[in-house]
Amino acid sequence: MNQDLRQKWLDAAIAQWEKPMLRLCFAYLGDTALAEDAVQETFFKAWKSYDRFSGKAAEKTWLTRIAINTCKDLMKSAWSRNTDRSVTPETLPEGSVPFEARDDTVTRAVMSLPPKLKEVTLLHWYQGMTLDEMIRVMRLPRSTINYRLKKAKAMLKEELEDWYDDDE
Repeated sequence: MNQDLRQKWLDAAIAQWEKPMLRLCFAYLGDTALAEDAVQETFFKAWKSYDRFSGKAAEKTWLTRIAINTCKDLMKSAWSRNTDRSVTPETLPEGSVPFEARDDTVTRAVMSLPPKLKEVTLLHWYQGMTLDEMIRVMRLPRSTINYRLKKAKAMLKEELEDWYDDDE
């Protein structure tokens, strides 16, 4: 593919998929700067390997797989292993602009899931992927993904039991 067509594809892909990929990477990594780096790296990798993209899977599925692998690589890096992830907004010094606190109970519950369960949760409920899309992205059998979704849902239900009122 010539450079002009590749650049046009990249511009269109960024316009369409940058925000969903940023949400996915942030949910996966829990750090805005790392998520931005992961998204940039995702689009760079996609741009480099675009000629090998066969189109068998949707563009979203292909980019999501690249993003997940990029996030996993970042989490394995020495910097990530040696960074204190226990820093929370409550431990930071007071800012000059008031901070509006939000209830992040659900987000914290999702982020505390084991990695394999967190991954299916992020793809299904945060990215809105169908089971077929998840099968292509994760390259796992349908039964494995269904099991992980069911297990994640059960763990979240237990974790969030006191958080919501289920009597309605």
